[in-house]
Amino acid sequence: MPELPEVETIRRGLRPRIISKKIKKIIIKKPNLIKQSRRFFCMRLVSNSFIDVQRIGKLLIFPLEKLNKKKEKQFLLIHLKMTGQLVYCDEKNFTAGGHANSRAEEELFLKDKREDFCHPGKYTHIIFEFVDNSKLFFNDLRQFGYLKVVNETELKEIKSKFGIEPGQKNFTWQNFQEIIKVKKQANIKALLLNQEIISGLGNIYVDESLFDAKINPQRKAGSLGKKEQKALFRSIQKIIKQALKYNGTTFSDFIDARGKRGNFKQKLKVYSRQNKKCKRCKKGVIQKIKVAGRGTHFCPSCQKYPL
Repeated sequence: MPELPEVETIRRGLRPRIISKKIKKIIIKKPNLIKQSRRFFCMRLVSNSFIDVQRIGKLLIFPLEKLNKKKEKQFLLIHLKMTGQLVYCDEKNFTAGGHANSRAEEELFLKDKREDFCHPGKYTHIIFEFVDNSKLFFNDLRQFGYLKVVNETELKEIKSKFGIEPGQKNFTWQNFQEIIKVKKQANIKALLLNQEIISGLGNIYVDESLFDAKINPQRKAGSLGKKEQKALFRSIQKIIKQALKYNGTTFSDFIDARGKRGNFKQKLKVYSRQNKKCKRCKKGVIQKIKVAGRGTHFCPSCQKYPL
């Protein structure tokens, strides 16, 4: 699943490509991915244009130029979920971000043949055609992603359900401490994965943050001392900042908005390294277990569970 760094990379790459381009046509092959009627969706978008590309957590937000009939601002929401992907192409540019559906498709995306990019693939379910004949494809192998047009009031309500976000003003030490205090009975990994508490984090960056802070993922949030809480707060900021710098992580799935792979994979210390020696202590062997219903990687030597 694309997480905060990957979605932010997509946002940055798509923004200069699609701003102010009028939408000529929308082809909907899988209506189930649209969270409202086809007619409503198309009426709001055709002959309209995007004036920005924004993000909160893992949700992409596309403000629209034209108001609705009630003179309200409108926004297209796109969530990639597990396997969603956005692909843009025109005569000179190709940008893609999200989840590639197979190794073969990934190799295809990396070829320098633009004509290959301007045709829908097997898992292309929604196509935006702009007046200049450029296109934006929404692909989704497992069809968990969604698209929806909302007004400003609806968007505010949706945003209110997102927790504090690393890199944003609300991600403060005071707010983080309060979360630990209120949710002290929660498993620390489950807490970090909860988008209503801390938005944008997923399995990869939670595992990496807990490892960096030397905290066992099986612990209760309330068992963390103040020093450990501070270490985890700083580790989350550090890991997300590094992941953004390297355009996210690639596991034969993520291609950034310029058609390049994320490079953070080389920086990973625990995620997807099960049965390998710990890079930090050189003694422990990375284990993979289930925590909060997710595959979880940690070093039993560096991240000891307190007796």
